[in-house]
Amino acid sequence: MKTLVPDRQQSLVQWVSQATGINTFGVKVRLRGNDLHILCEGTECPQRWRTLSDLLQALQQTNLDILTSSEQTSIYQVFVYGRRKGEQRPSWCHRVHLNQIDKHLDQVQQALLADSEKSKQSGGALIVSNESLARQGNPEAIARYLSETLSTLGVSVQVKIKLYKPKNSQPEENRLWIFCHSSYSPDASLLAEPIAQKLRYLKLSGYQDAVIVSQVSGETAPDWLLRVDLTPPEVMLKEWARWGDVQAIARLLAEVLSGLKVGVQVSLKESTLHIFCIPAFDPLGTAPIPDKVVCLEAILPQLEAIAPQGILAATIYGQKAGDKEPTWVDWLALPAANHPAFAISPLDLANTGDEQAIVFLIERLLNPDLDWRLLTGGTRVLLLNKNGLLHIMCDAPVCPQRQQVASKITQFIRQLKISGIIGVRIYGRRAGNKEPFWHYGVDLEHRQRLVPEATPEFAATSIYINDLVTSETSEPILRPDLTTEEVQNFVTEVARDWIATASSTARKFLLKSQLFTESNDSAERNHDLQGIKIALVWGTLGLLLTLQTDWVLGRIIALNTPSSPKVASATLPSSSSEQKASLTSGKNQTEKKTFFSSTSKKKSPPNQSSVFNASEFTQSEDTPKNNLAAAPLKEKATATAILLAARSQMPSFNVRQLDEQLALYKQRLARTGSPPDVLIIGSSRALRGVDPAALSKALATQGYPNLDVFNFGINGATAQVVDFVIRHVLEPSELPKIIIWADGARAFNGGREDITFKSLAASVGYKQAFQKTATTASSNDLPENTVNSGEEKTNEEKQEISTYEAVNQSLNQALASVSTSYQNRDQIKSLLQKQLLLFGNNQTVASQKQLTDGTSDESISQQAVDFDGFLPLSIRFNPTRYYQKHSRVPGNYDNDYKSFQVEGKQDTAFQEVLQFTQSQKISLVFVNMPLTADYLDPVRKQYEQQFQQYMLRLATNPNFIYRDLSQQWPKVNDFFSDPSHLNRFGAYEVSKKLANDPMIPWPVK
Repeated sequence: MKTLVPDRQQSLVQWVSQATGINTFGVKVRLRGNDLHILCEGTECPQRWRTLSDLLQALQQTNLDILTSSEQTSIYQVFVYGRRKGEQRPSWCHRVHLNQIDKHLDQVQQALLADSEKSKQSGGALIVSNESLARQGNPEAIARYLSETLSTLGVSVQVKIKLYKPKNSQPEENRLWIFCHSSYSPDASLLAEPIAQKLRYLKLSGYQDAVIVSQVSGETAPDWLLRVDLTPPEVMLKEWARWGDVQAIARLLAEVLSGLKVGVQVSLKESTLHIFCIPAFDPLGTAPIPDKVVCLEAILPQLEAIAPQGILAATIYGQKAGDKEPTWVDWLALPAANHPAFAISPLDLANTGDEQAIVFLIERLLNPDLDWRLLTGGTRVLLLNKNGLLHIMCDAPVCPQRQQVASKITQFIRQLKISGIIGVRIYGRRAGNKEPFWHYGVDLEHRQRLVPEATPEFAATSIYINDLVTSETSEPILRPDLTTEEVQNFVTEVARDWIATASSTARKFLLKSQLFTESNDSAERNHDLQGIKIALVWGTLGLLLTLQTDWVLGRIIALNTPSSPKVASATLPSSSSEQKASLTSGKNQTEKKTFFSSTSKKKSPPNQSSVFNASEFTQSEDTPKNNLAAAPLKEKATATAILLAARSQMPSFNVRQLDEQLALYKQRLARTGSPPDVLIIGSSRALRGVDPAALSKALATQGYPNLDVFNFGINGATAQVVDFVIRHVLEPSELPKIIIWADGARAFNGGREDITFKSLAASVGYKQAFQKTATTASSNDLPENTVNSGEEKTNEEKQEISTYEAVNQSLNQALASVSTSYQNRDQIKSLLQKQLLLFGNNQTVASQKQLTDGTSDESISQQAVDFDGFLPLSIRFNPTRYYQKHSRVPGNYDNDYKSFQVEGKQDTAFQEVLQFTQSQKISLVFVNMPLTADYLDPVRKQYEQQFQQYMLRLATNPNFIYRDLSQQWPKVNDFFSDPSHLNRFGAYEVSKKLANDPMIPWPVK
């Protein structure tokens, strides 16, 4: 089978064939990084020196970059192989440096001459290594030097020098930029330390640092950036030696004494440095003892120049390695003895708050291996003291691990006991990045005023990285490796499989209906007439049964519906009144809103001291008497939400509470003109568990006044529902800069059936959310929309309705006009649910039905949210009374924890939310809400532990914070309305705790 050779490789093959005289079938080429590999083969192995001579002469006259693609970086080396056809390994291999072709030619000519004279004498020009050329600072030589390592990984290298001006008004400096191109995305940890070691090994002068840029071929934006500190090892050693580091001092003295063939051993006792001078090499014990005068003349100037901090004197000994007593001893006074500023030890300086001393001690703590620090640059520490908090940034070529760094630094800072420092915040990042990869915080003492601190901007070197790659075009990048034939074949195969599957499914369905039979059945067994009769009989029976059931359900509803007072009937208007209200003037709308709000105000608040409870029954003796702190009850907004949702031009999402919460949120946006400062989202645990009014008030006391907070909680919301609301229902301009996601483990269970999202996905609003254009997105349904705009939108939507949907809608309307129970279908559903709950001790009923926030025994007013979207419940959880009405469902029978697993569709949705919030620069805080001890049985505890481990793994993501309150008040039942939901008293406490959390970056107006 013939293999198609791309044009780029074909031109290289032809060029090699013409240069060497070898047939094109005997030439193979491959580009790997900056290296070109050429394989020459024939029936007899090509002669090495003759082939090289021809090829080198051609290389002298040809620019290889012309023969390669414009996207391919320059070629630095050519590897030439020769072998006989059929053999697996080449007989010879030769490496050619393209910047030294003349020297290679001299070498080849000498070899050819030696072969012709049959001489064994070898000669030729000396080939200079890329390392020697790179040490001179030439960019092309540095690129060739690095490509020797990176080309084996399929990474090509290009090096440039750019000038940059530091912020502190210093003169411009050179910066080394290294561009790594590859066809894949290499892990930064794979390349970071090898590149850093090779660059630092060169000991380049004139460069403070280098920036490595990794970019995938065909992409316009860099994949990742890395900064390499090019500070020479000698400078690093002198910096640490200046602070009195014994290992650094020993290294410097060893370099000075190595020319004298003297070895050195250094130790520190109290404030005196002990230096032992011994022979550098004495295997037989015959080497003379180092001369005292020579050693002192070499050591004294070094110690005076270093002036080590906290070291007052030095004692120098001369002896052999095995001797117990020194041959000579001398004492020296160091600069610290005469200058009090040098006499204080680094640890004492750190205790006084000296930032440079603290940085040195932390860097020494994080870099125990001095050799590794000199090779790679090690872990660098940046420090900032702000408002009593010590912010410490740790960066390295590979981001330091939080488990290894945070505990060490925290323990060290605790030991220092620095005056005025009440907390420490530790961050980790890869060198070259501006934002931290992770953060960790600890308060050292109780803070009277907890003002959460955002991550400060350290002196990051990546401020110059924005000008790295300019995006020349924003056009989409297509896959060049796919041909038209491959795409057509793929589409044909998919269509063929789909047609076969659809045909098989339709055939089975028609056969099961018994209206059709197999075509190969005998003609004598034609039962068409009998089949029609059977269909008519069963159809008539089904229609009669449907009508009878509808009449019975209508009678049951009529008997079970009590006569309602006029106020209650006005609170829930009929569909006809809603349609009429949508066409009235603004005056009538205002009157109706006022009427709705006034009817809700007539009911006394549940916490008011009265002989009647919230259900208008006299209070029992076990009703709690103690008063708990809570935010004042606000005006109910359920009636307004129903009206707004009914008048909305946006199709329903089949989730009533989502429709109403969205209507309230849109009204808030229309009134304020901007999104709220904080958005609370989640399931019913968020809806009842975080009070916006209490949170706003508590934040005001912490230095964040006038923050607008809205609760977008939705009963039964899972991670999929939250993902849909944030990314598809709300526009990015309608989102705040911080989202509080309050929920728990069961919202992330990918093993159970997601009933809420399933209902949502079947709605017309769900389809429109994925099909809306920029025009429709700008016309969100607000209460102020006029009748004309509503009619225009309706006409546009009617044009998009398919024939099937039109027929379905007309049939539904016809049945609704005839049926006696269709208008009361919600009441029928509630009645059936109540009967199922009261029927026996059926423990397979989902806990979502049994642990809802309100039952039929509670008043409708307790199910009403306020205008902040919050549902305040005053009922307090009493296990004795609660389990008289509800079955106790253990965790192994709880459908919310059925087949519990955090991986799956819920995890996928959560990852989408993380990526979206990071791209929009939105801080996401997930709060694991409190639970009662009654609810946390051993099974649920095990699942909660799995969920917490899952969350802790994801807590390393930027802009994401995880706070665990699940076991905050397991025994305080007065804070709960049922085993797994808070009441308004618990919501008040949670809101205060969140406001006082120092790790949450609250926005500042």
